[in-house]
Amino acid sequence: MSETGATAGRQNSTTPNAPRSGAAASELNNTATFERILKQLRGNPLVVLLIAAAASVAVIAALFMWASSPEYRVLYSNLNEADGGRIIAELDSRGVPYQFSEGGQALLVPGSHVHTLRLQLAEQGLPRGGNLGLELMENQAFGISQFAEQVNFQRGLEGELARSIESLGPVERVRVHLSMAKPSVFIRDREPAKASIVLTLLPGRVLGEGQVSAIVHMVSSSVPELATENVTVVDQNGRLLTANTSQGNDLDGTQLAYINEVERSYQRRIENILSPILGSDNVRAQVAAQIDFSRREETTERYAPNQAPNESAVRSRQLSLAYDGEDPLATGIPGALSNTPPGAAPAPINQPADGEDDLPANALRNLRQDDVVNYEVDRSIEHIQHRLGQVQRLSAAVVVNFRRTINDNGEIEQVALSNEEVAQLERLVQQAMGFSQARGDQIEVVNTPFASTEEATDETAWWQQPEILSMASTLGRYLLVAIAALLLYLLILRPLIKRYTQIPVTAAAVPGSTFSASVGDEKDEPEEAGTSEEDGTYSNKPKRRRKTSLYEHNLNDLREMAQEDPRMVAMIIRSWMKTNE
Repeated sequence: MSETGATAGRQNSTTPNAPRSGAAASELNNTATFERILKQLRGNPLVVLLIAAAASVAVIAALFMWASSPEYRVLYSNLNEADGGRIIAELDSRGVPYQFSEGGQALLVPGSHVHTLRLQLAEQGLPRGGNLGLELMENQAFGISQFAEQVNFQRGLEGELARSIESLGPVERVRVHLSMAKPSVFIRDREPAKASIVLTLLPGRVLGEGQVSAIVHMVSSSVPELATENVTVVDQNGRLLTANTSQGNDLDGTQLAYINEVERSYQRRIENILSPILGSDNVRAQVAAQIDFSRREETTERYAPNQAPNESAVRSRQLSLAYDGEDPLATGIPGALSNTPPGAAPAPINQPADGEDDLPANALRNLRQDDVVNYEVDRSIEHIQHRLGQVQRLSAAVVVNFRRTINDNGEIEQVALSNEEVAQLERLVQQAMGFSQARGDQIEVVNTPFASTEEATDETAWWQQPEILSMASTLGRYLLVAIAALLLYLLILRPLIKRYTQIPVTAAAVPGSTFSASVGDEKDEPEEAGTSEEDGTYSNKPKRRRKTSLYEHNLNDLREMAQEDPRMVAMIIRSWMKTNE
């Protein structure tokens, strides 16, 4: 009775704290359950192997995805916000992956889709660009001021010029600034039109002086009262592309290009005439041309010596005849004294007949005859306008390789050409290039052995070709994935498999492990018989050994748990006792 009362008293004393002890018991049960599961996972070799295999598969999959990821290239760069949004929306609708560069200035897509996407987006008018053309004049408000209309027209003209310039190959983006002409009734107040052009060229592209000149002339022809010298072209690096012609320097890059073309033309002539004789690899020619780009006009006027009178042409002739008789007319001061009648004129019968040479002495007192003849003078006027870009002088240098022959021993040797052969080649070169002694042309033909090119050809091996390098890079990625998979298997999976597959054998080999398995295990799993090596009888020793090792392993886990947390073990035993009651 005392023991019963004491037990009841203890139970009554612990009743108020029952909820608190129940929560603590549940926490302890959860902790014990977690630790028990963790120890079971540690003791079960399959779980460790599965975790290691899953980690290895994940690593290999990540490496394979990295190796098979596409190479991204630039689709468009320096897009404005509106065009960028339209292009991204179109890529999303097509399901094409895209990325942005580090600075966000370029849109990247897989390299295999770059050209296809550019054509497809161009069909839809993308990117549209930020240049507005003359479409600004289509939707204008009613009653707009003249100033606003002029500003819209100027903006539209700038946009149209920018679109035209952007159609050129090397140009990526253009900005055009126009300063329209301001007319005035006073000449000193007039302001001519001016233009400034900023070009953004594609990477690695340049504009020649001829192309810059074409842009300048196109802009000057599109804007009223805009002269070519008032157009300025600048690239994205701030370099002035237009030539300064204010100092009278009319030279441009087209003249240098013309000189190079003339020299290449003469060079091709020489090599084409000598290649069939010596071989294309045995002739090298260089031509230097001196070109005259000066503009000259010449006028000459020449006078020839006078010709004979009967052969020359008469321009004009003047004949004058004057004579006086015996009784001249009244002369002197008019008046009474001088106004006397003349003497009596001789009768016609007394005049000399025609053809008589002798006249009376008093018939003629004074006779004067003037005869002036003007002849045409020979004159020659010649006007000569010299041709621009005329060749003044040519200089040619030709190098000819030795002739290859086979000697008596069957070996290839090089033999120099004879003087007659060199002279013949020189005459061929003269005829091919249009040699002129008066012009001062010079030709030099040299016969010398060429350096061997075998070493240069050996330097470029097959494995240095771009296609081989690209394929090697792709194969290298996959090889790296294979090496990583092999290392994971050799360093992680293989040791784990070898370690946990040898545990049952080691446990079976422990001496003294002849205990029988637990009753529950014996009931659940039937014993497997084995054949004895000595007498051939059946025995269940292997199965019992495996059960014994598992029982010992669980018993050791319970002992460790009891040593670490005896309170939890006591609570578990108490719960068992209550369940049995």
